Amino acid sequence: MFTDRSGLIVWVSDIKAANKHLERYGSVHFISKRLHYAAMYVHSSKLDETTKQLQKLPFVKKVERSYRNEIKTEYSSNMPDKTRFYTV
Repeated sequence: MFTDRSGLIVWVSDIKAANKHLERYGSVHFISKRLHYAAMYVHSSKLDETTKQLQKLPFVKKVERSYRNEIKTEYSSNMPDKTRFYTV
């Protein structure tokens, strides 16, 4: 049902051009006007070729891969919970 997506951070020099053209390569999640970058998602199977295509665009400075989906989000704690010992 859901396609496997990877995140990209695209550093740009022209915000207007990024607004127009980046939507062709994937879904744009956020564009920062102050820091000049765009956060977008692309299909994982086409990640390498999309990155190469984005780097060829004249307004793109740098393309970085986001490792957010590879970060461990399930935590296990061997320490006992100290908050339950504090009663009011």
